[in-house]
Amino acid sequence: MGERYTEINEKQMDFIKKQHLFFVGTATADSRINISPKGMDAFRVLDKNRVLWLNVTGSGNETAAHVQHNDRMTIMFCAFEGAPNILRLYGHAKIIQPHDAIWQEHYALFGAFEGARQIFDMHVDLVQTSCGFGVPLFDYVAERGTLHTWAQKKGEAGIRDYWLEKNAVSLDGESIKTG
Repeated sequence: MGERYTEINEKQMDFIKKQHLFFVGTATADSRINISPKGMDAFRVLDKNRVLWLNVTGSGNETAAHVQHNDRMTIMFCAFEGAPNILRLYGHAKIIQPHDAIWQEHYALFGAFEGARQIFDMHVDLVQTSCGFGVPLFDYVAERGTLHTWAQKKGEAGIRDYWLEKNAVSLDGESIKTG
C-alpha cells in the first residue's frame, strides 16, 4: 500500500543508498515529458528534504532544458532485488554548473567524473512509496565503463565541444545553458 511522507526517513535513505539505478522525470508546461535513467553512484541525500545528483555528459540534456523553465522534478527508485519497493521523490530543483561558486563543494561529494556537466540540487517536498509488486527481479552485474572511456578519449575540450554540438538545444528547440 502506498504511503506519503513530507521528508526522507532513515529507512528510505538506506534504501536509496543501496540502489544502482534511479530515474529522473521533468517537463515544462508544453514540452515533451523526459524520463532519464541514471546510475554511476551519482546520487547523494544531504538531509531529509534535500538531495543532489551529478549529471554527466549524455546524448541529450533535456533535464537541464526543463529545469531552466520549470523546476519541478520527480526521482524514482525501484527495488530490483530484495523486498519489492518503489520510492518517488517529488520536489523542485536548481542547476549547479562548473562555473558556479558552489560547484566544488558539491562536486567533492561525488569524486572525479569525466564529463560532469551539472549537479541538480533538489528540495524534496513529498516522498511517496508504493508496493513495487510488478517490478521484476534483476541481478546487478557492474557499472558500464563506456561513458568513462568515451569521456577520457574526448578530453575536457572535446567534451565542451560536444556540449555545444549535441547538448545546447532541447528536443523541443529550447536553448540550454551549459557549464
